[in-house]
Amino acid sequence: MISPALLDRARIVAGPEVGEAAVRGLAAATGRTVERGPVEGPFVYVGASLPDAVRGADLVWFHSVNAGTDALLRSGPWPDGVPLTRTVGRMGERIAQYVLGWVLAECQSVPEFAAQHARAEWRRIDSELVAGQTAVVHGIGRIGSAVATLLRACGIRTVAAARTPRPVPPGFDAVVPADEPVAARWVVAALPLTGATTGYFGADRFGAMGGATFLNVGRGATVDLGALEGALRSGAVGRAVLDVLADEPAAPGDACWRLPRTVVTSHSAGITADEDIVTDFAACLRELSAGRVPALTVDTGRGY
Repeated sequence: MISPALLDRARIVAGPEVGEAAVRGLAAATGRTVERGPVEGPFVYVGASLPDAVRGADLVWFHSVNAGTDALLRSGPWPDGVPLTRTVGRMGERIAQYVLGWVLAECQSVPEFAAQHARAEWRRIDSELVAGQTAVVHGIGRIGSAVATLLRACGIRTVAAARTPRPVPPGFDAVVPADEPVAARWVVAALPLTGATTGYFGADRFGAMGGATFLNVGRGATVDLGALEGALRSGAVGRAVLDVLADEPAAPGDACWRLPRTVVTSHSAGITADEDIVTDFAACLRELSAGRVPALTVDTGRGY
């Protein structure tokens, strides 16, 4: 834990990924100067990556402008004793609305009507209600809970797939072991990327989905894309919506563009706005200054 006295005299440095509007917002929210480039003495760093030049002993706290920190933690050993916090902001709200949008579009046959329009074809297609149907969510932290809460508000039964035993999380109707098959219309992936979740969605897990639609708003490398293709072609997965991929950006020749009944949305579901960075950094600063551990602290050993 950083001592409040050390934090009070530490300078705030913004990395090149932090835009000028966010820098001005950080300065206004904290009442302190936010600098660019190397500084002497203890400093706090706000950015997306940890350059070698700032890994030294003077770094006292790193605040990531992203929600996911897997790439950051893979870039090298994390400095001993340096807290890592992250930016979530309204990402849960944004991703929840993204998931709900695709759920509603499917039930209202939006893809089919769009295809009919392109063919100038008039044909009635039945719609269906979402209420009473089931969604299973893998990854039940802030984002997964936000997704479940919004889906539940529309009458969808929400089931948390948990890798460790736990009570029913907020926003969910039930919790089951992650490997327990559940008859569901939608399966939502909101997992962080760790050693335990790499390739988490493979042939066995896809094969047990029973024709459900699969939506990935977590991390691309949690999905075996070849296994997903096989499940789509066999019908074990009905459709797929992929906001994230293991390798981004996807080139025009990438296999993801040839997956049947699949839409790829270019990592756009949960953008991070400048106001999110400012709000979450300021909240973490208040907590650390009071000698408390911020809720947005990342366990660097676990990776989330």
